Amino acid sequence: MNIPVKSDITKLDNPVWYSLNETHREFSMPYESVKFYQPEVCPFGGFKNIHSANDIEEYAKLEDNFFVVGEKPHLGPSLKLQKELVCDQMILEQEVEIEPGNEIIELKKEHQQDLSDLVNLVMPGYFKKNTTLLGNYYGIFADHKLIAVTGERMKMDAYTEVSAVVTHPEHAGKGYAKQLVSHTCKQILDKGKHPYLHVAETNTGAIKLYEKLGFVFRRKMSFWNLINQ
Repeated sequence: MNIPVKSDITKLDNPVWYSLNETHREFSMPYESVKFYQPEVCPFGGFKNIHSANDIEEYAKLEDNFFVVGEKPHLGPSLKLQKELVCDQMILEQEVEIEPGNEIIELKKEHQQDLSDLVNLVMPGYFKKNTTLLGNYYGIFADHKLIAVTGERMKMDAYTEVSAVVTHPEHAGKGYAKQLVSHTCKQILDKGKHPYLHVAETNTGAIKLYEKLGFVFRRKMSFWNLINQ
């Protein structure tokens, strides 16, 4: 397995914009200056250069709690900045070693509710009705219950984001995340794409795990959480 040759890596500076112009264009809302995912898929938006606050306010009529990813957006009077979530953007720079351990299952339609319940238990609000349409998700089960997952979110032609790295709190500390992230990265690499991810800059434990798997820091990335006034 070889690391693919890098494409235009500067596209990672604006992951929502380029994902919705490339692999995920079918999920894009029809605004002129801002690219938003359909609200039932992913509450993320992004823009390139000059943008209209009116476009963001139009989206807010459909989703009252969402994120603009990248540069700080211009806001109209109906919106409030709830918080700025600063993340480390990391990219895999070497071949990934597959972690042995539990059986990993590719999750299908029949697992969708269990997947949504688990992710929203640990990370409330990030997983929407149709988020599973964005990519593949993989899980580990114990006693017929889904206890850990990892999957794919924003996708460009050359880059796929690793996301939803979630373990049920009752099963934390058993190495499930390491197994699942390495497995997910191998699937991405086998398709000729580069795995990358975003992790809260305060989540030092997760950052150390990703570094052990071969991810390196690329840049800070802000997720601007906006809500209706």
